[in-house]
Amino acid sequence: MSGVNLALMTDSYKFTHWRQYPPETEVVYSYFESRGGAYRDVVFFGLQGLIKRYLLTPITTADVLEAREFVKAHLGSADLFNHGGKLPVRIRAVPEGLPVPTLNVLMTVENTCPRCYWLTNYLETLLSQVWYPSTVATQSRECRRIITEFLIKTGDVSLIHFKLHDFGFRGVSSVESAGVGGLAHLINFRGTDTVAAIVYGSRYYHEPMAGFSVPAAEHSTITSWGRDHEVDAFRNMIDQYGSGAPGVYAVVSDSFNIFEACENLWGEQLHDRVVSAENTLVVRPDSGDPPATVVRVLELLGEKFGTTTNPKGYRVLHPKVRVIQGDGVDLRSIRAILQQMQDAGWSADNIAFGMGGALLQRLNRDTLKFAFKCSAIRVGGMWRDVYKEPVTDPGKNSKRGRLKLVRERSVLGAVRYLTVRAEDPAHAGEPDVLQTVYEDGALVLDHRFEQVRERAMPLEGLQAAAATA
Repeated sequence: MSGVNLALMTDSYKFTHWRQYPPETEVVYSYFESRGGAYRDVVFFGLQGLIKRYLLTPITTADVLEAREFVKAHLGSADLFNHGGKLPVRIRAVPEGLPVPTLNVLMTVENTCPRCYWLTNYLETLLSQVWYPSTVATQSRECRRIITEFLIKTGDVSLIHFKLHDFGFRGVSSVESAGVGGLAHLINFRGTDTVAAIVYGSRYYHEPMAGFSVPAAEHSTITSWGRDHEVDAFRNMIDQYGSGAPGVYAVVSDSFNIFEACENLWGEQLHDRVVSAENTLVVRPDSGDPPATVVRVLELLGEKFGTTTNPKGYRVLHPKVRVIQGDGVDLRSIRAILQQMQDAGWSADNIAFGMGGALLQRLNRDTLKFAFKCSAIRVGGMWRDVYKEPVTDPGKNSKRGRLKLVRERSVLGAVRYLTVRAEDPAHAGEPDVLQTVYEDGALVLDHRFEQVRERAMPLEGLQAAAATA
């Protein structure tokens, strides 16, 4: 199999579907939605990257011949299509980055050539993969909401952009997953160690530098000095990164005894060097029970380096010392750590988080119950509804007809999204939030990553309003 062949990027059974639709079928119209799940809203993201990577390169005769031989060997049938290489398909979708309540249409797909009615759902396999970046973006946004909540109560909300760092590159299934998933996280934050995300943002979203990182130690760069020379490894970090850009350096400090490291090595032997350095040391505990370990580390560092009390009544470490928790981090542990810090009188300003597998890998299509379903079909010039209504599971009922997404405002100004039938006279004058992004082989809309971020933000105003209500 050579390179990327779009004709082979589907499920095996879809090769046979062109013979299964009703006679005289002209158009198949399908939609994509989140049917609920873990979060109230879903942040739609990643369609543009899929389109640019897979749908803009025309299918060649060689691709068709290769696919024909594959299908012949795989299913015993060589029937396949070719349409001049450009896909006769129209894709409409909500603007990327826009948070939309679950159970609403996010994308619609329909063929534009009657001979290719089967193509709409042929593309389901590929297009449904937008579930992954949308789920990462949604989960990351929920993390931002939680951290923001504690910053409002105990610290400085303006610090939010660098409070959750992506450690997930090594924990995902592929470089492509790291790229698209890592970029989805960067809708909400600015910190990452996933280089593939930066490359993906530059290649597909016109963003030359979507995220930033700092010099940081790993266990090998500390333990290679030997247990008796851990303090020398720490000292070397100060010497190498205590001055100059980017103003912060992180040192994993649990190789042997995190509490001894904080109290004795950092807190006494290296105290003066840490305080006199130009840049800020970020101590990284990487084992133990996260809430308890973090609070004890803060107490030890506070005793050795001193603290101040901010206007909200919470303690903040000396400005040359901070903490990052990068082990066991997920939505639940972030809240637990921040709650235990608050209970102990510590501001959320003191800590950042590093999140790996839980950010980019510990999720699946059912986290937000994404589904791609046919809802209308045109047969012999007449449109009719298509839907499923399984008696065994009402949660899998699908929508009917051609759809549009409208935006309504309540008397109080709150925005509400509503999926309606495209021809519904009650909403005839209302604009469709769905926009045509791809048609007949061409990208119609080309989002910039900064626009995606703007649509997803801000959460802070909503949180502040809730905190003062």
